Amino acid sequence: MDFSDSFRIVNLVVGVIMILGGVSQFFFSPRIQSVVIGVYVIIFGAFVGLLEFQIPPQVSRYASFMFSFIGRGIFYIFIGSILLSDHWTRYVAGSIIGLTGVVYSALEFVPSIEPPANMREADQGWGAEEV
Repeated sequence: MDFSDSFRIVNLVVGVIMILGGVSQFFFSPRIQSVVIGVYVIIFGAFVGLLEFQIPPQVSRYASFMFSFIGRGIFYIFIGSILLSDHWTRYVAGSIIGLTGVVYSALEFVPSIEPPANMREADQGWGAEEV
């Protein structure tokens, strides 16, 4: 089955939630740690959103984990877990991102669901780059 459009929408929503979760790090109890985490989460959210429109060649080489369900799922779980702190907005954003990561990780083991088109095009496997 081809769910490319559904995965694209989910990834865009997760990117927006990451950006909102990162922005929430600047409010409610701003500390240096929260500001640094907020900046990184905003950058990662923009990165996830932009990957749905254009895939730079460096990304497929240095962040190839973003082109498999399990890699993207573990990345989402990581980002969701670092957002879980202090205020309910962070708990909601972190939980949504983390649960999406759990679902993506589980989809790696469902053979009837293929990765979206942007994952298939960029995933050339180990050692596929030119030497």
